[in-house]
Amino acid sequence: MQEPIHVAIIMDGNGRWARKRGLPRVIGHRQGVESVRAIVKASTRIGLRYLTLYTFSTENWQRPADEVSTLMDMLEEMLVKETPELHKNNVRINAIGRLEALHDNARTALQNSLDQTSKNTGLVLTLCLNYGSRGEIVDAVKKVIERDRRERFDLTCFEETELTQYLYDPHLPEPDILIRTGAKNRERLSNFLLWQIAYTEIFFTETLWPDFRDREFTEVIQSFKERERLFGGIQS
Repeated sequence: MQEPIHVAIIMDGNGRWARKRGLPRVIGHRQGVESVRAIVKASTRIGLRYLTLYTFSTENWQRPADEVSTLMDMLEEMLVKETPELHKNNVRINAIGRLEALHDNARTALQNSLDQTSKNTGLVLTLCLNYGSRGEIVDAVKKVIERDRRERFDLTCFEETELTQYLYDPHLPEPDILIRTGAKNRERLSNFLLWQIAYTEIFFTETLWPDFRDREFTEVIQSFKERERLFGGIQS
């Protein structure tokens, strides 16, 4: 059976989880952090090499200013509290997106976490922050144009593999699995890793992110192992 190397997750449902219980949305976000902790531990346990989490999208800036500020504060808090344990467990924190637009406190905490774990060789935990896939592709094209203006390289030889080198992290392998939680009536990709998931196995679950823990994660991994991946070919 095939073993996944890279799992990406759209962590949806924090707000709905809180609303169902008559609680403020922030409580849902905090409970969601517990799920992050649980899935990181599960990923380490099964030997996963890469875990990528859709943490804050470019569209999330449209939320009320007080909620955005709370999310930035929670990101800072999570990084400060969790990084020592992640570092102890050899996890390397990574981040992609337009990071310069993050609030100063969150950006500073992120940089400290990146620096502290930069030499770790275990699970690579990538946080997608101020991330949007269309924006990533646009930024990649801009880099290509800038290089062409400097060097005038031969565009007739420019293929998909070359464009990949201009993405936010060209060393991040394409996901084997994409999970979207809280997917009842929301089976969509929400501008997440559109270039990278061309042949990714996609799993939608109605389980809200704060309720998504080791058992649900393990079920997805097992289901993936039973799928046949042909990448456009035919069964031999």
